[in-house]
Amino acid sequence: MNESLTPADVHRLGVELYNAGRTDEAMAYVDENVVDHHRDGDQHGVATWIANRKKWAVDYSDNSVQVEQNVTQGEFSVNRYTVHSTHTASGRKFEVLGMDMIRVHNGKIVEHWALLDHAGLPD
Repeated sequence: MNESLTPADVHRLGVELYNAGRTDEAMAYVDENVVDHHRDGDQHGVATWIANRKKWAVDYSDNSVQVEQNVTQGEFSVNRYTVHSTHTASGRKFEVLGMDMIRVHNGKIVEHWALLDHAGLPD
């Protein structure tokens, strides 16, 4: 891993790889002991990170993230973005706003926080 990457670089690469469907490559930027500060409580480890993203990929398809703004300070990078997706069960296309923040140490994501407009998600 390239430890000279800034937190903004890691964040940008993660989004680009995710949008390209190259999630396995994106995982190279996630620390094995990552803490995902999830709305259902803190989740620890890369295995839970992967499981959460796989569940999203089952419930929603044609996923892409458009970063509207990035702010970086120290080890932290924050993206405000729009998620474009399709609800798999209904076929309904939708867009929701979101924001996430990562903390990067030695070129890898060690913490993650996210807010998503859950009211805008199809049932």
